[in-house]
Amino acid sequence: MSVQYVTMNASQGPAGAGLRPLSARSVVLSLLLGTHPPELPVKDLVRAVEPFGIGGSTLRAALSRMVAAGDLRRSDTVHGLSDRLLERQRRQDAAVQPETRPWDGEWEMAVVTATGREPAERAELRARLTALRLAELREGVWLRPANLRRPWPGELSPVVRRFTARPEEPAADLAARLWPVDDWAATARVLLALVAGTDRPADRFTALAAVVRHLLADPVLPAPLLPAGWPGPALRTAYSDRRRELTEQMLTRARR
Repeated sequence: MSVQYVTMNASQGPAGAGLRPLSARSVVLSLLLGTHPPELPVKDLVRAVEPFGIGGSTLRAALSRMVAAGDLRRSDTVHGLSDRLLERQRRQDAAVQPETRPWDGEWEMAVVTATGREPAERAELRARLTALRLAELREGVWLRPANLRRPWPGELSPVVRRFTARPEEPAADLAARLWPVDDWAATARVLLALVAGTDRPADRFTALAAVVRHLLADPVLPAPLLPAGWPGPALRTAYSDRRRELTEQMLTRARR
C-alpha cells in the first residue's frame, strides 16, 4: 500500500512548506466540514471568508459552481453540504476520533473475490479498502489488526469476503511491513509544530487541512504495535483544539 505524505521543513510557513493553497471552494468546504450542522446563510459565509481575502462576488461564483457540481445543496439563501460531502464529514470526524476496542491479537482480513473489473473499479475498491484502514499484503488480500469499531459498507459485500485470522508472522513485524509508521510519525511531528506556530487564519486552515489528510492515513494500530512516543493522540488533540477555536472565530465574525 502506498500513502502520500506531506513533506516540509518545520520552520517554514504553509506557503513555503508544500501545503495546498486555499481556494474559495476549499475555504467554504473546510468551514462547513467543521460546522455541525454543516450549513450557513450566504451572508454569514461572506463575512466568514473575508480574512482569507475572498470577496463577496468571488464567493458567490464559487457557491454557484459548488451547487452545480453537487458539493453543496441550496435552500433559499442557505448553503449546506450535499449528501456526498456529509459522508465525507463523517469520515473526517471518524479520522479525528476513531473508535477502537481492546485488541486480542486477531487480525481482520478482507479478500477481494470479484474478477473482471475495469481499472477504474479496481482503483475505487482499493481506495475504499484503504479508507477502512486496511493495508494490502498482496494483490487482493487486505488486513489489519482487529481493533477498530467501524461499520462495514454493505455494498462491498458482493466483491469482498471478510475473515479473522492470527498470522504466524509476529504482529509487530507484519505491521512494520504494511505501514511506514516511522514516516507517518515524522510527518505528524512536523505538522504538530506547524499547527502550533501558525496564527493567520489562512495559514491555520491550510495546516489543519493537511492534518486531516494525514490523520486519514493513520493506521490506528494497537499500542503494542506502535513505536515509542507515537504522536497520533497529540496530533488529534491539537487538531481538535485549533479547529474548534478557528471555527468559533469564523462563526462569531460571520454572525456579528
